[in-house]
Amino acid sequence: MGIAFARLALATLLLVGGTACDRTADDSDRPETSREFPRAYRPVSEAGKATITTEEARDNRNEAVTVMDLANIEPGMTVADIGAGDGYYTVRLAERVGPDGRVLAQDIDRDALARLGRRVEDERLDNVSIKLGAPDDPRLPPNSFDRIFLVDMYHEVEEPYAFLWRLRPALAEGGQVIVVDVGRPSAQHGVTPELLFCEFQQVGFRLVEFVRKPELAGYYARFEAVGPRPEPGEIQPCKGQGINGEASS
Repeated sequence: MGIAFARLALATLLLVGGTACDRTADDSDRPETSREFPRAYRPVSEAGKATITTEEARDNRNEAVTVMDLANIEPGMTVADIGAGDGYYTVRLAERVGPDGRVLAQDIDRDALARLGRRVEDERLDNVSIKLGAPDDPRLPPNSFDRIFLVDMYHEVEEPYAFLWRLRPALAEGGQVIVVDVGRPSAQHGVTPELLFCEFQQVGFRLVEFVRKPELAGYYARFEAVGPRPEPGEIQPCKGQGINGEASS
């Protein structure tokens, strides 16, 4: 990490801004369940429009194994795969945690969950459960997960403060959130590290590890919850460089 990590941390601090007036603007275009949280001052990628990479290509560059190794996934763990889609990570996590572990695969796309359900049944993954989430609420049971995975999906979250605030109680003691994404503006199907760090920090998460690897075609970030969860009205929105600007190097 070193100097580059320090620069990213400084950029994160410079992103924070806003006051209570951010919450008094017209919120009629937002879900009612999100309006007590600040608006996210960033564009959002349209879900499902990113270039799809085949599972074979991802395995050829050793993506899932690299991420699971970095996240220290071990047999017997309980993990959640948010935005599971067709289950690339779900099935590999299920194998890694083994019969004594559990995987909860969540998505907001009912069709994707139906496809994943058929796959889970066909592959007899008895340690996998499937759950429908909401755009601003992953709807996870509290105090349940050793790891929560957000892979190639965080840039599609329209209400990140509400989403992360509701996700945080689902972590078990010592639990961590794993993000894999691409360092470019969120309108281009990515999220800059500076913005990622800032949004997580505002909801009471601390960055534990950040690495870039060619196997990921992007970056890996690991967070843990620290201190009390802030009240929604205490959260300050992130603004500035790294939202609409150039992708981070």
